[in-house]
Amino acid sequence: MRTKLEIRAWRKKRIRKKTKGTGLRPRLSVFRSATHIYAQIIDDDQRQTLLSVSSLSPEMKEGEKPGSKSVMAQKVGELVAKRCLEKDIKKVVFDRNGFVFHGRIKALADAARKAGLEF
Repeated sequence: MRTKLEIRAWRKKRIRKKTKGTGLRPRLSVFRSATHIYAQIIDDDQRQTLLSVSSLSPEMKEGEKPGSKSVMAQKVGELVAKRCLEKDIKKVVFDRNGFVFHGRIKALADAARKAGLEF
């Protein structure tokens, strides 16, 4: 019997064969833990992380409590899009990192698109 981690690892490997971040179109990689969500903008050609945002970022701590994990994911999506646009990154390749595209992953992606990122 395969574990959830093995299944996700195979899915992740299949996705990463097809997605590659470049200087013109870096990769938006998303990781979801049990309590937090993380997003990174990665240039695979240079092997460099251009920026990263998570639900633990100082900007997320400011203001009111974020609420549910989906609301937290939306705020992370908006924040990553805002930071990308500040660095003149408008187009990215979305890497869901082996996670199924629903729930928090979808909330982050929709919020990033709404805030101005194209993918």
